[in-house]
Amino acid sequence: MGLKLKDAYIVDARRTPQAKAGLDLKDVPAPFLGSYLITKMMDEHQIPTDQVDEVIMGNVGSPAKYPNIGRVIALEAGLHKKTSGYSVHRNCASGMEALSHAFLKVASGRSDLIFAGGVESMSQMPLIYSKEMTELFTQLMKSKTIPDKLKAISTFRPPFLSPIIAIVQGLTDPFCGLNMGQTAELLARELNISREEQDAWALRSHQKLIKARDEGRLDDEIVPLAIGEKLSKLLSIDIGPRADSSLEKLAKMKPYFDKKSGTVTVANSCPITDGGSALMICSEEALKKYNLEPMARIVDYHFHGLEPERMGMGPLHAMDGAFKRTNLKLEDMDLMEINEAFAAQIIAVKKGFTERKVADFFNIGTLWGEIDDEKLNVNGGAIALGHPVGSTGSRLIVTLAHELKKRKAKYGIASLCIGGGQGGACIIENLVK
Repeated sequence: MGLKLKDAYIVDARRTPQAKAGLDLKDVPAPFLGSYLITKMMDEHQIPTDQVDEVIMGNVGSPAKYPNIGRVIALEAGLHKKTSGYSVHRNCASGMEALSHAFLKVASGRSDLIFAGGVESMSQMPLIYSKEMTELFTQLMKSKTIPDKLKAISTFRPPFLSPIIAIVQGLTDPFCGLNMGQTAELLARELNISREEQDAWALRSHQKLIKARDEGRLDDEIVPLAIGEKLSKLLSIDIGPRADSSLEKLAKMKPYFDKKSGTVTVANSCPITDGGSALMICSEEALKKYNLEPMARIVDYHFHGLEPERMGMGPLHAMDGAFKRTNLKLEDMDLMEINEAFAAQIIAVKKGFTERKVADFFNIGTLWGEIDDEKLNVNGGAIALGHPVGSTGSRLIVTLAHELKKRKAKYGIASLCIGGGQGGACIIENLVK
């Protein structure tokens, strides 16, 4: 007999402003991209610091200085030392993976109050010494005498100093040998997705995000962050969306991943970005104990694997699985957030919902129907906003929860592709009427 799961509620959901790597957030340590969000929510809901069961945080480029960033974030947020914390890694869906852990722990009755989310400082991902240079340093440290040290130094050659770029290695799949952009090129070729379609989608993303930002539709989900050497600047908006984007400008961009015949450019791909997000997940008992009003209920989630070279179709599998698990359908979804890793990738996912040939190729038995663009990424997506890989999985749900609340709509689904050939999806139900 299976364990009967209880309801797990999203009480609050916040994120940092996001900024392209190397810009406004480049000097902010990764843990602080999560800890101040938790502090803000704790203060607003008057939760005692010793009443949080756990902090679970997604992170991909784990900083050497903060190997278990979840625990560091818990302590940095001022939570009691008895509050445990840990980190999870599922590439692009690390934040969603953290949320799935929180959901299961609360739903099973093991926990009552958990903070879950993700953080990523892509600006601070390191350059790595080559194997040859590392071995030279090792030999130097082993050398006991001056002659031995000089002998080690004599083996040095200038190419030893050529760095290995960690972020480039991380974005290249070790099995199929393709980087993420090349997987998008593969989908574009196989599914006949034109450059014009991709650029039009990219423009849509920028226009919708700029409009949402100007109308203040993102203000409730963003917690401003003090930055700079003296913390004298308050960052309250996302840095990266281009208000002056146009089809003409996008058309001038050269293919980046296949320079001869490609269609994927840096402008119709998501930029490398810094940011964090966090959600407060509570049981029914915690709601009553602290007199809390929930924003939403986590309905269920689903993760699914597929071939790494077509990882961009992960959302097709994940949403298909989520619908089947919950007996909900595409038409039940009032809003959808699908991460825009690449314009080609999100257009390909849409094809899988309506085209029998595409669905059959990916072993999807149900044609769920046309995804309504008026419900999808209504405030823009990652092509404009960016994709801090450890955070995006939870950031999508933060954005979805707030927009469902604003519209007093019922169901929403968040989904994303995952480097390495996976997809993740999570359905939530708005409770604010």
